[in-house]
Amino acid sequence: MRYQPLPVKYVEPIYRPPSEAGSLILQVTIGCSNLLTRPDPASATGYRVRRGCAFCVAYQTKPFRARPRAEVLEEIDRVAVVAPDVRRIFLADGDAVVLGTPRLLEVLERLTRRFPRLERVTAYAAPRNLLKKSVDDLRRLREAGLTMVYLGIESGDAEVLERIDKRSTAEQMIEGCLKAKAAGIALSLTVILGLGGPDRSRRHAEATAEVINRINPEYAAALTLMVEPRVPSFEQVFGDPGFRVLEVPEALAECRHLIAHLDTDGTELRSNHASNWLALKGRLNRDRERLLTTIDEVLGDPDSPRLRPDYWRAL
Repeated sequence: MRYQPLPVKYVEPIYRPPSEAGSLILQVTIGCSNLLTRPDPASATGYRVRRGCAFCVAYQTKPFRARPRAEVLEEIDRVAVVAPDVRRIFLADGDAVVLGTPRLLEVLERLTRRFPRLERVTAYAAPRNLLKKSVDDLRRLREAGLTMVYLGIESGDAEVLERIDKRSTAEQMIEGCLKAKAAGIALSLTVILGLGGPDRSRRHAEATAEVINRINPEYAAALTLMVEPRVPSFEQVFGDPGFRVLEVPEALAECRHLIAHLDTDGTELRSNHASNWLALKGRLNRDRERLLTTIDEVLGDPDSPRLRPDYWRAL
């Protein structure tokens, strides 16, 4: 953006999808609803905090809460004074769709009114919170300006989803996404290569492809698991003492297996996230064979210059 500094107040750290690099980030919630504090009389503090999905280190320092309504609306008005030409806005933090429909509609309507050149508004969404809204509610949000949601599928394998504490089944994710599609909201889905370890690699890839096929999203992205320090650790939550992170050839083979089982019409596929060793992009099903050929060529050449050095993946 050309307008700096913007009069915004953030509770850091802030996370956003790579494709929202040029967007105004508006924090309407703080943290992630999967880390919601719960009363716990047995705890020394009187409450406990969910640690969220086993692989995730985001929002660990921020208990979830909705940002005060008046504070959000006032911030929109302040930004509009100095940056009225904003075209793209991302609603943070981890799951803005958890807010009630009337609250979201008020935010979207204020954005549309204050930013006349606004082209799109996007947000992260948790599957369970899409499920809580009716198709009519979602359609009203779309008509008010919510154009796309980013949703972490992670895996289609029931055992993997349970072990990572995703709190949603594959069927629930499919149902929630299809409700959003019926309302006209575009979908950008992410999956995580290596999430099941070497033992469940093929099952993880095949089941994940099945979920994507049934949803047929506009966008899909494959990330690669990077186990970061957190409490409890990924290994503790996952509950498999034999789990290990995939080696490079194993991760590439799993990516190949995933793509080979994808069958969608027009989905833009990416694996160019910083966590990935091999950057890929293409449109399914049109480019599937080209993508598979690229993976095969790299698998046949361990020294391929297409492979990212491991230090490039230091997120």
